[in-house]
Amino acid sequence: MAEKTPGIGDIAWTDLTVRDANSVREFYRKVVGWKVQHVAMGGYDDYGMTPPGKKSMAAGVCHARGVNADIPPVWLVYIVVKNLRRSITACLRAGGSVIVPPRPMGKGSMCVIADPAGAISALYQTRPATKARRRR
Repeated sequence: MAEKTPGIGDIAWTDLTVRDANSVREFYRKVVGWKVQHVAMGGYDDYGMTPPGKKSMAAGVCHARGVNADIPPVWLVYIVVKNLRRSITACLRAGGSVIVPPRPMGKGSMCVIADPAGAISALYQTRPATKARRRR
């Protein structure tokens, strides 16, 4: 079965960011039965976690270092937005804050925000598809 592409407002991904991803990875492997896939991060590995009997990863377990150094220990959901800059502006106007400023990620851009209650999530915008140029 083909996986559904997340739309605007959907949660596209979930990462757990912690100081010691190795021990926490093992915790979820033992408790939930997730299989571990190493994800090279340039000098260390983060981990993709795959449910038993499945082919697709369900979540990531990441070290709070490198690009994730400023993220506190949290299960971080990535919510798809249409326009990252507009969503950041709306976040700030509504009493939220930006924890990690926008940066490239995968096929798009992301940032980490806190809502007025202090709950943390990520906003994610995919890059728009480019139109092929016509030859004349």
